[in-house]
Order: sequence, then C-alpha cells, then structure tokens
Amino acid sequence: MDYQLKLNDYKRQIADLYSRRSSNYDDGDWHPRIAHRLVEYTQISSGQRILDIATGTGMVAIKAAQIVGNEGQVIGIDISSGMIEQARQKIKSLGLYNVEFQLADAETIDLPKNNFDFIFCSSALIWMSDLLGALRLWHQFLKPGGILGFHAFADTAFVAGTVAQKVLKKYGVSLLFSEPTGTIEKCHDLLLQSGFVQVDIKVEQDGSYINLEKAKSMWVGSGSSPTPGQYPNPLLKLTSEQLSQARLEFDAELESIETNQGIWNDITIFYAFGRKAT
Repeated sequence: MDYQLKLNDYKRQIADLYSRRSSNYDDGDWHPRIAHRLVEYTQISSGQRILDIATGTGMVAIKAAQIVGNEGQVIGIDISSGMIEQARQKIKSLGLYNVEFQLADAETIDLPKNNFDFIFCSSALIWMSDLLGALRLWHQFLKPGGILGFHAFADTAFVAGTVAQKVLKKYGVSLLFSEPTGTIEKCHDLLLQSGFVQVDIKVEQDGSYINLEKAKSMWVGSGSSPTPGQYPNPLLKLTSEQLSQARLEFDAELESIETNQGIWNDITIFYAFGRKAT
C-alpha cells in the first residue's frame, strides 16, 4: 500500500491534475506512439534494469518490461495516484511481473546509485521544479555507461500555448511551457551540465491541422491549474477583466492564422539522450 506523499502545493496541483486525467489519458494513439518511440531509439536488451520517471499510465515502463523480460526489472514512479492505479491495472491484465509502480516524487526519491541501465522521462521533464537538479539526481542512479532519455518539445510546439504566450506577454505574464527545453541546443546543454558525456538528440516533425473551435478551447484558463515549472501560476497576477480581454485577443489571434485546412498545430519532438561516463 502506498504511503501518502508529502508534496508542496505546486506538485499537489500536478498530481491532482493528472489523477483527474488518468481515466482517459490513454485515449488516442499519440501518447503511446511517442512513448514507445522513446524506447525504440535505445538499445534496451534482456536482463537490464530500467527506471521510468513520471511513468503516468506506464506506457514507457510496460514497453521496456516487455523487452527486458523476466531477467530484467522495470520501476515506474509518479506523483499521481490515479496514474499509478491505471498503470497497475494494465500490468495485471497483461500478466507482467517484472515491472512495479511506485508513488514517488522524482526530485526527492532515494534510490541506489549506479543501479539502472536506462532511465526515461516521457513528456514530463518541464514539470520538474528544478530541471538541472533533477537530471543531476537521476544521473547518480545510472550505471557507468548508462543512458538517460527524455522527450522535449520545440518552443514552437502546441499552437494554443505559443499564441497564449504571445498574448499574455503584453500583460506582463511570462509562461515558460516548453521554453527551457525548446531547442536542440537547450536540451544538449542541460544534459552536458548534468554530467552526461555523450549527448544525442533526434528530431521528429509532428503535428496536424485542428479546427478553430478546438484551438480556442485550449485557452490556458484562469490560473487555477498548474503551469510547468512555475508556481504560483503567473496568471493569478491578472484581474478577471484582464483575463477576459486576453482571452478575446487569444481568440482573435487564432482566427488570424486559420487557413482552409484549419490551424496547424506543430508538435516538433526532441528525443534527447545522454550517456553517463564509464
């Protein structure tokens, strides 16, 4: 039985957000596809030990467990009890016994050093309070020669976010979103600064056209939800009148970039890997 995690307000908001999303997080094929792609880029083999950070519903962990086999072991950790429960249900139905899921904070977890062959963090790095500190901690858990891999998204990705950033900047609000990892150079530098000696970043262009109404529905909201890497939510600085006006400008900006096909929602993905020195 999981103990109750002691989380600060920022992380409690994140945990609650993802627990609410847990029942339908696996809907669609995009999340599973990029999670599996992260694993496919590596040379995982039978018998290895894997750590999956911010495992969610276990997409990366389960894929890895199927590769390492009964001689290997996979541990998936997450701060969301809802996500962990979904992941446990999945391995039960699949009959997998070489993977376990733990309710834990990736930035404070205490694990044996030099213990894992691979560590993954799929689509969650920007939620960490201290990106550099988190990467340096995880570096310790890897065996010499071990590899850490994470997803990051270009700072041009997710049209609703980029348009909101542009609009809200006029109101003195700076939203980070993917900015800390939004270029190849930023991902590369983060890994080097964290102690990794070999860095490899694969870039894949992704995205699709979405209709105007869907794009408008992605407005960042009133500030009651957490925003990656920032607490409290910077939107709380704005009055309700300012937020209403910003929302109108957001909608107008989206209307101005609509085409006959809809609005292009870029999702350029960086698959970033760093190797620990041997």
